[in-house]
Amino acid sequence: MISKLVTGSGYWSPLLWLAFLILFTLIGYVIYSRGNPSYKKESEQVKPYLSGNAEPSKEKIQVRASDIYWGFIEALKEYYRVLQAIHTGDVRDYILWYLGVGTVILFLLVGGA
Repeated sequence: MISKLVTGSGYWSPLLWLAFLILFTLIGYVIYSRGNPSYKKESEQVKPYLSGNAEPSKEKIQVRASDIYWGFIEALKEYYRVLQAIHTGDVRDYILWYLGVGTVILFLLVGGA
């Protein structure tokens, strides 16, 4: 038997939630079914409208990560130069940094208590 779960701020009834799920699914289906019946996926309708201009190639309109973060990289150029100098690519160096910073944090937490 499915019963309701009484909580401090109300109750939770699985049957009530199931009824709402079915209701919202039906509402969504009605909205979906009223869509434009003349739409065809394999036609010119799938192309974006660009005010009559031809669609440029994907390579020309692709936004690269270097374009997105250009302002940050330019503003923090000196900081990145230092980071690139200490970047060795050796996993042992990263482990030593991790252990060293962890030790300092642990020392500050234990020493501050």
